[in-house]
Amino acid sequence: MITTPALTPTSRVLTWCLHLLFAALLALAATRAVAGGSAHAVAVVATALVCGVVYAAGPLLPRVRSSRQAALWWLIAVGIVWLVLLALTADGVWLAFPLYFLQLHLLPRRQGLFAVIATALAAIAAFAAHQGSFVPAAAIGPALGAAVAVAVVWGYQALYRESEQRRDLIEELTATRADLAEAQHAAGVLAERERLAHEIHDTLAQGLSSIQLLLRAAERTLPDTAGNAARYVEQARQAAADNLAEARRFVVALSPPALDDTTLADALERLCATTSARHRLIARFRLAGAPVPLPTAHEVTLLRIGQAALANTVRHADASTAEITLSYLGEHATLEVVDDGIGFHPEHSGFGLSAMRTRTEALDGTLTVESSPGHGTTLSVRLPVDSEERP
Repeated sequence: MITTPALTPTSRVLTWCLHLLFAALLALAATRAVAGGSAHAVAVVATALVCGVVYAAGPLLPRVRSSRQAALWWLIAVGIVWLVLLALTADGVWLAFPLYFLQLHLLPRRQGLFAVIATALAAIAAFAAHQGSFVPAAAIGPALGAAVAVAVVWGYQALYRESEQRRDLIEELTATRADLAEAQHAAGVLAERERLAHEIHDTLAQGLSSIQLLLRAAERTLPDTAGNAARYVEQARQAAADNLAEARRFVVALSPPALDDTTLADALERLCATTSARHRLIARFRLAGAPVPLPTAHEVTLLRIGQAALANTVRHADASTAEITLSYLGEHATLEVVDDGIGFHPEHSGFGLSAMRTRTEALDGTLTVESSPGHGTTLSVRLPVDSEERP
């Protein structure tokens, strides 16, 4: 397939101007041959018509538009017919200018430059042959036209590459902003859920538990003859027990959804299995050390960073394998994500890595990234866990 830039309104107008210029120059050559009474007038007109038909086949035939090899053969055919026209009339020299643009557009950079130089030399030589002598001033036109064509095409290609880089950067920035907004929203929801859970646990649940203990103590101290009072105390204690159970179920319901009825290690293992099933990446999970309960904020942060790191590996690393390791090392919990992808320069990282570092630093942790082009990436998160903070 021909990997040419997509046509914008401006480039489409320039393309049509090039077509019209080629047709006008062919018509001019044929008209001047007939009006000037050239001995080869019939041959010039016939060659101009053939050249026009061959040139028109390029934009019209799907094969030429879709196959680089077919496009090159078409360009060669146009060049051969042009050489025949150039041999018949000196006016064919002017067609070299649109040919420069075709060659620079369809050929690779170096080959296109060589083709332009060869076309300019052919035009200069043919003009000198028709004039019977070589005049240095006659070389100025084709040479200047070639220089202008090279400058215009290469300048446009540079602008197009810069535009594509900006478009990719804008798309990445937009996606990153959306991910950051989603992460901030999720973090806010999780923080509020955790706050409510703590409030219920520290107030309502503790109060109901105290009521239950007090009623049980009162029930034991009541005399056996106070049956009604004992019955009422028993009913109150049962109501407190029922409400305590409801409060505890409410606290459980407010726990992070990704960690419902599972541990952090199980959630990360399920993440690896899901990623391997959905993408061309072998993701493995490894647990090191004896698992210990972690505060909810720590588990959520480690899980979210693992999800984001693995998503970046799938999207950007072009890796075949990745491994997530969750380690419990004394007073620290560590999450490490390693891949064998193409790597990158950490100093050129985007907002995603910055968001991970912000989440880590909010818990007094550290985040390190080791990577270089062609050598994969290692991301490590280390969170301090005091024994007093463990639930």
